[in-house]
Amino acid sequence: MNRVDAEKVIRRRTRRSFLFGGAVAAAAFVGGRWLYTRREDAGIRWPLRRALEINEQLARDFFDAGRLAPTFPVSMAKMPRANGGVGLRSSFDAAAWTLKVEGGRSDSPVTLAQVKDLPRVEIVTELKCIEGWSEVVHFTGARFSDFAAKYGAEDAVEYVGMETPDGEYYVGLDSDSAMHPQTLLCYEMDGKPLTAVHGAPLRLAIPVKYGLKSIKRIGTIRFAESRPADYWAERGYDWYVGL
Repeated sequence: MNRVDAEKVIRRRTRRSFLFGGAVAAAAFVGGRWLYTRREDAGIRWPLRRALEINEQLARDFFDAGRLAPTFPVSMAKMPRANGGVGLRSSFDAAAWTLKVEGGRSDSPVTLAQVKDLPRVEIVTELKCIEGWSEVVHFTGARFSDFAAKYGAEDAVEYVGMETPDGEYYVGLDSDSAMHPQTLLCYEMDGKPLTAVHGAPLRLAIPVKYGLKSIKRIGTIRFAESRPADYWAERGYDWYVGL
């Protein structure tokens, strides 16, 4: 091919690329404008909410209680950054803390000593933040499934809700994830009792979810048939946030 023919081919390809790029840009503009004008559903435009719901259903279909999150040697563990303070800002008397259980076998509050009477479990796994970072953490506590067997609902329920004593932060969990063998009601991290910034006296450690589900300073646990409210889902995030 001589130079003249080559330049003709290049010009034709350049025009095609320009037209194709223009069409893509126009489609993106129209699509974005359409999306922006849709009504909101739980903090985001409804088409995005429907996409998250489809992702959730697929994740729940493939969930396997026998699949464990990766674990690591204790030597790799460290205290994670103290990320997120919602629900921890109000004055709080840790010495007077008790855990309220709704929908369980009894209306009586549960003490920390009663949680510690359940079989002690230690896991070293990743705490993964939806912001993109992760850290290996040594968690110690009681399996939530053991807690539920003693203090939970008489019959199986679909959901579990948890909230801080002041009600400022709250999470909703599907019961399959809550009952996963690595889900802990955690009272120690790095071999030491929880500090206030990490959720003392009791927090959740749930390695099959992103960290925003690992609620700190649990004040109420609620066993329910209807889907509980979730702080970040109400602000546009995925309700399920499974890993």
